[in-house]
Amino acid sequence: MTELVETQRPAHGRRVLILVENLPSPFDRRVWQEATTLVAHGYQVSIICPTGKGYELPYELIDSIHIYRYNLPNEGEGALGYLLEYSAALWHTFRLAYKVRRERGFDVIQACNPPDLLFLVGGFFKRFYGSRFVFDHHDINPELYEAKFGRRDLLWKLMVWLERQTFRTADVSIATNESYRQIALERGGMRADRVFVVRSGPKLDRLKIQPPKPELKRGRRFLVGYVGVMGKQEGIDYLLRAARHIVHELKRDDVHFGLVGGGTSLEEMQQLAGQLGLADHVTFTGRVPDAELLDMLNTADVCVNPDVANDMNDKSTMNKIMEYMALGKPIVQFDLAEGRFSAQEASLYAARNDAVDMAHKIVALLDDPERRLHMGQFGRNRVEHELEWRYEVPKLLRAYETLWT
Repeated sequence: MTELVETQRPAHGRRVLILVENLPSPFDRRVWQEATTLVAHGYQVSIICPTGKGYELPYELIDSIHIYRYNLPNEGEGALGYLLEYSAALWHTFRLAYKVRRERGFDVIQACNPPDLLFLVGGFFKRFYGSRFVFDHHDINPELYEAKFGRRDLLWKLMVWLERQTFRTADVSIATNESYRQIALERGGMRADRVFVVRSGPKLDRLKIQPPKPELKRGRRFLVGYVGVMGKQEGIDYLLRAARHIVHELKRDDVHFGLVGGGTSLEEMQQLAGQLGLADHVTFTGRVPDAELLDMLNTADVCVNPDVANDMNDKSTMNKIMEYMALGKPIVQFDLAEGRFSAQEASLYAARNDAVDMAHKIVALLDDPERRLHMGQFGRNRVEHELEWRYEVPKLLRAYETLWT
């Protein structure tokens, strides 16, 4: 599909520095797709990010991208934990930005939130060195704070203020969907011609359909798959309660659950599975390489997205949804606006935050192989013809071209 990008002008060696705090590169798929796309179109790219499991080296050169990493304290829990984590990240990001400037230089800083503190780095180099600043809006942090802590207090007001300052500092903002674009326009006060929707479309050369691994079903007929973060707003507790209803109330001993991913709630969710009498029916893999993730999803008969129905998740596009679709899997999720936009007929939609309704929709799909096939084919076709990353490439390049117009 070269016609999608052939109208874009080459970058003539312009240099980009990407800032990431919550995931290491190249593990963060959106950031890595953006970085490799920019390199393929003539930009020179450096990334500053934290270390992580399998990504411990302080410096690496991968696919012509220079990656500078720093160590962080344990992932934050509560206000004090986040203060320590974000303060350390800000210090290391400033330190390494100066290092990159000396060694390689940069014309653009692209900051990927959370947190909404990286505008301090982008704004500093914009003011004193003339760098452009791009805000890549991954999470709506005021809504994220409310989802985690259930209140709108002084810290919530601080989140709103930091978000506003980030948008005010940005020359261009990149939104992951139309809901985020409206936030940039309305709450951020940005001009419409400076906000670009660049969705986190999957790459089909990574998400390959492969034969299932029957052993992952642990001797049972069906496997229900999940991939994603194990955090409070991801609703793993709802999924486990749906699993309990399936196993103990509906007496379905033929269903196993495979949950892929790590996070601050992983241990808590493992304990909850035991308390609900599901220890023999649920596999928690933790964070694993792509090969193991793909094995689980390719083996799954149904994939689930139990993200809690709240204001944040309603407006957010979840990568897992499009990854399920790319692999041709039918989905069950709570009825969320952006989730419904992405999946359409590839998903059934349970009543919001209703674990029992989710359980019944999962079982309905497990017992209807023809419907599963139709939904999976619809999702795969939607990715191939509308949502794959190649359709987002021209939008990303246009956003960058706007920096010099």
